[in-house]
Amino acid sequence: MPGFNYGDDQNEVYTPYRRVLVTGATGLLGRAVYKEFKNNDWDALGSGYNRARPCFLKCNLLDEDAVRGVIQGFQPHVIVHCAAERRPDVVERHTEAAINLNVHACASLAKEAGGIFLIYISTDYVFDGRNPPYGENDAPNPLNLYGKSKLEGEREILRHCPGAAVLRVPILFGEVEKVEESAVTVLWDRVQEGAESCTIDHCQQRFPTYTNDVAHVCRNMAERALQDPSLRGIFHYSAKEQMTKYEMACAIADAFNLPSSHLIPMTEQPAGAGAQRPQNAQLECSRLELLGLSVEPTPFKTAIRDSLWPFQHDKRWRQTVFH
Repeated sequence: MPGFNYGDDQNEVYTPYRRVLVTGATGLLGRAVYKEFKNNDWDALGSGYNRARPCFLKCNLLDEDAVRGVIQGFQPHVIVHCAAERRPDVVERHTEAAINLNVHACASLAKEAGGIFLIYISTDYVFDGRNPPYGENDAPNPLNLYGKSKLEGEREILRHCPGAAVLRVPILFGEVEKVEESAVTVLWDRVQEGAESCTIDHCQQRFPTYTNDVAHVCRNMAERALQDPSLRGIFHYSAKEQMTKYEMACAIADAFNLPSSHLIPMTEQPAGAGAQRPQNAQLECSRLELLGLSVEPTPFKTAIRDSLWPFQHDKRWRQTVFH
């Protein structure tokens, strides 16, 4: 737009008429969401803060004036709010900063959104995991501060922007910049250890979900909302393969033809294991499916190969490039 320059696309002649603002576009999910819209005829503006880079706009979501300036300048048709502190143990240790981002920034963004279609990315951790599967109308009961903060974020979004959509997703993985960026891909180091045995959780049931699939769902929702403004409320999306972290590690080893005999399943949670996690917070996803907005999840082994291929040859690559 005139007077509002961003990113590295200022010399492009063609600009799609549909505009989307992606917050947290430097993060694991945000990168996938930005790419999905950008590659499908949307004018995408990605914002970040600590990891902002030349192709993204640096914006502090806690600065209401800055948020207002971005929205008024870019005038998006859709906002996908991916920015969050999503590491449960970090939320426990740095609670004030996490609440600011996961709750207060949601309120500020929702107030400024007005009639813009807003998608807020939430989590299966709003449930306690004692009676799965969980539908969109089931009562939340988060076990940890992360889940509580995301639930409060949902409420702030829907209170200030009743036409918004909340999309709850489970544990995510995708094309990472470093393996520690996802609780799934971080298992790669344990798989590679080979000669040294290591224990991995075999208690909590998870549904690892590929960020590219979530991004596709976000675009489906955005494009439907431009046609049908009644699309709003809470939605669930999840992959269907149920795994413990031990089973994920074994599947990763199998995907790369690596041994897994050194991986030992741990069937009891050790004391002091950090923030409490739900035992099985499986999401029931029929609402998206009935509306024709879901996508068939990418098989885990296919997605994990795509996610980890840069790391399979040289473990030191991660240590030298990203530090």
